[in-house]
Amino acid sequence: MNSAKTLKQLLGRGEIVMAPGAQDALTARLVQAAGFPALYMTGFGATAVRLGTPDLGLMTQTEMTTHARDMARAVTIPIIADADTGYGGPANIERTVREYLQAGVAAVHFEDQMAPKRCGQLAGVKLISAEENVRRLKCALAARGTDDLLVIGRTDAMAAVGPGEAIRRAKLYQDAGVDLVFVDGIKTIAEVEAVARSVEGPKVVSIVDGNETTALTAGVLQEMGFSVVLYAVSALFSATRAIAQTLAALQAEGTPRSRESAMMTYADFSALVDLERFKTLDDDFGWS
Repeated sequence: MNSAKTLKQLLGRGEIVMAPGAQDALTARLVQAAGFPALYMTGFGATAVRLGTPDLGLMTQTEMTTHARDMARAVTIPIIADADTGYGGPANIERTVREYLQAGVAAVHFEDQMAPKRCGQLAGVKLISAEENVRRLKCALAARGTDDLLVIGRTDAMAAVGPGEAIRRAKLYQDAGVDLVFVDGIKTIAEVEAVARSVEGPKVVSIVDGNETTALTAGVLQEMGFSVVLYAVSALFSATRAIAQTLAALQAEGTPRSRESAMMTYADFSALVDLERFKTLDDDFGWS
């Protein structure tokens, strides 16, 4: 069974799909090892680890789809991928869909920002018209054809112009035929409640660390009617803090010893990256 069919089965159970963000293939392995049913390839995280920059539309389509492909090789659980604005006009959107399909992801989301786009949590987001984005989403759906890839219509109108327009756009994108809708840029519980109350059908919510929405558990979000919850930056922010603390200790003490309890062991890390499987390949088929 391909990953998109697996994701569809998960959604069909009626239980919310928790999809932590993974910024790279190693983190994707950690998400899978922790027992989550799916993961989110966050554009914010991908930009951070590949370029060391903010999420300001600097990643190209080729870089993003290569990043997705690397993750898909590392795990077997479904990947929900950020496809930004589609990277151009109809021909670009079609190519983006086909590239993500070949990469092996289960779902992609397209947003209604004006290029160059930026992280939905940042100020200064500018939108294209809802009508133009409907055409873009229909292009993505046509490019998908009979394949199982799920297409998610994302709107960044919440932070840019408010909940009324965000909800209007979400409904328009549903009418266009997308599989799920995603109102991004949510920062308050009231905004989560407004979307839950006004937007029927399959929908995605993103819980971003540092705002009050982290008080909402996955169970509560399921009761509110959400189908998927993304935790885009939790792993990224945790890993970055841990690395910074270890480096600070090494600089100050001349040894990393005081941080050993916070580290994974060499044996555990080897297990995570599946070293034994590669050793078996060498044992069975290697040559001297």
